[in-house]
Formats: sequence, C-alpha cells, structure tokens
Amino acid sequence: MVRAAGAVVTRPGREVLLVHRPRYDDWSFPKGKVDPGEHVAATAVREVAEETGLAVRLGVPLTRQRYEVAARAGSRGKTVDYWSARVVGADDVAGYRRGDEIDEVVWLPFAEAADRLTYPHDRRTLAEAVELPRRTGALVVLRHGDARPRSSWDAPDPLRPLVDRGHEQARAWVPVLGAYGVDEVVSSPSARCVQTVQPYLDAAGLEPDLQACLSEEGADAGSVRRLVTALLEGRRRVVLCTHRPVLPLVYDALAARARPGVVTRPGEQLAKGAAIVAHHHRGAVVATETVAPAVAGRGDRRAPA
Repeated sequence: MVRAAGAVVTRPGREVLLVHRPRYDDWSFPKGKVDPGEHVAATAVREVAEETGLAVRLGVPLTRQRYEVAARAGSRGKTVDYWSARVVGADDVAGYRRGDEIDEVVWLPFAEAADRLTYPHDRRTLAEAVELPRRTGALVVLRHGDARPRSSWDAPDPLRPLVDRGHEQARAWVPVLGAYGVDEVVSSPSARCVQTVQPYLDAAGLEPDLQACLSEEGADAGSVRRLVTALLEGRRRVVLCTHRPVLPLVYDALAARARPGVVTRPGEQLAKGAAIVAHHHRGAVVATETVAPAVAGRGDRRAPA
C-alpha cells in the first residue's frame, strides 16, 4: 500500500492551488509519499513546501482518497490523506523554480480548477473542500505520554514524570503541532503533562499557560468548560494537554460548541500520547480527527474522531 498526503490550499478570492506533473501530464493538488517514521500531517505540509515553495498550516481534514496505481507487478492500492490548508506568509508562486516533478504551479478560481483537474477523485475532493469553512482554528486536545506507574512512585502524583517512551511520544508531536500551526500551549501543571509539551515549547519558543483546572487534582466541569470555550474563540491554534480522567470534561465542553453531526468524543479511549483535534470556526467545532504520531516503529493514526 502506498501512503501519501497533501493539501487543498486556498486563498481569498475563492482560488485554489494546483500543480502540473510533466511525467504524467496531469493536474492535481500538491501531495507526495510519506517518509518512513513521518506523520501524514507533516508529510502534507512538507510536500506543499517542496512542490510549490509555500508554507502552509492545516485546517479541516478531508475524506481520504483510495485508488489503484500502476506498478511493475500489475497495480497496488494507494491512499492519500488531504487537509484544507491556508498559506502562512506570501502566497505568490510566480518566482518558484520549476523542477522535473512539478513544472507549473498556479492559483485558479474554484470553477476553473474543477475543469483543470485531471482525476475525478480530485474533483470530488475539491467539491468537499469548497463547502467547508476555510478560515478555521485548531484545538489539539492531547493526552500526556506514557508516565511512570503510580505503583512505583512514592512522591506526590503531580511530580510523576514521563518514561522514555513518553519522551519519545513528546518529541514526535513537534512536527505535527507545527503542521497545524499551533502557537499557544495550555497544560495541566503536572510534570507528565508539561514534559509532553516541552519539546514543542522549546522548538517554537513558547511559554506554557499552566491551568490547574486541567490537572487531576483541580479539575471541575465548570472551569474546564469556560477554558475550552475561551480557546475556541477566534482562529486560535492551541494544544491543550491533560489527563485521562479530565478528558470527558473537555469532550463535553467541545460538544456544547459543536455543530450538529460533529462527533467530539473518540470512538475508543484516547491512547497515551494521542490527541483529538477540534477544528473550529466562529466559536463552533466544525470537524474533529484523532491523531497519534508514529513512535518506535508503529504507524501513525489519522481518522475521524
């Protein structure tokens, strides 16, 4: 199975970014194969940068494409994960140096792009993206990574640290949070939560906002709801790190601000070091996805929550 990821990048004026591949003489969205150990969200951002020269941050996830591609032994399956995306900084592609893989990069109005796209599955993806809010924020609700067992810890529980695997999970989140454009970090003050977001704090040059209401000892429904409601205002891009017992309070707070049909609670218990990403628009949750970066040879997970 071939894994790939890309983005449907739009800009004001109802225009979308397309690329032309001379090898196949086709028009499509910027996308490419997932590197070993790379999360699909990071792949999407990297491929847009490599193929178009533009930096983007991801928005609402789109339906995964599945189709067959030609291979020496016949054909094999291919899956492509797409997100809607917006450019960070300048969006001019006129000066980008074309290469062997991509020889044209253009902004086109939505209707013209639908006619230009070569494949029906891309036209369906564009139609889906056009109907979604394009200026969204992201609230990444992250469960802390693997920590030392309570049974082997004699000090106060808030001081209980991550184990080696937990630190590995924390490091794996750095490119993923970057792909979503996270620029605020809110966390329980417990050591295992702070350590989970510390690699991203260091990489992004941020300071954490420590909230007692996200700790196991200080959580209450009213405080959590008020915090989540505040974080959904505007187009903020925030990671919120907390504990398993607190997650149901966060889910309830998200549900109170979710559009009809949007599921705000994962279908199974959120694993340690995994997150639910709530994409929001004008204070309302419009889509969610469950995300767990690859660690120790395990595949990444990206699915509707």
